[in-house]
Amino acid sequence: MTRTELNIFRKVLIRRQTELGNDNSMREPLAIATSSDELDRTQDASDRDYAMSHLERNSDRLREVQSALRRVAAGTFGVCDGCEENISPKRLAAIPWAPFCIVCQEVADREQKSPTTETDPSFVLAA
Repeated sequence: MTRTELNIFRKVLIRRQTELGNDNSMREPLAIATSSDELDRTQDASDRDYAMSHLERNSDRLREVQSALRRVAAGTFGVCDGCEENISPKRLAAIPWAPFCIVCQEVADREQKSPTTETDPSFVLAA
């Protein structure tokens, strides 16, 4: 990766970090309002759940962006954390904070979806 490309990615990541750090749009629905109407309380609870999910996603993304900026500073940006091969420029253009190449990301996604399910012997009932 050339120094020019690296600087472009650094600028993109810094801009995204700023956007995520300044996003306060979903904090208002977190306020707990009291209402005598059951439907209003249900809607408020739904709005709070949505706002919490949004804030959690943004917080996760902010950590990913900050990690990518640390990789830029360390000189390891664009190198897969899994196999240590170069990450495709197309992938980095789409997801600049990506820590894995597409193959390693697919493996990580599969492992996250289906964790090993070991049975604790203390929970097994004798037949």
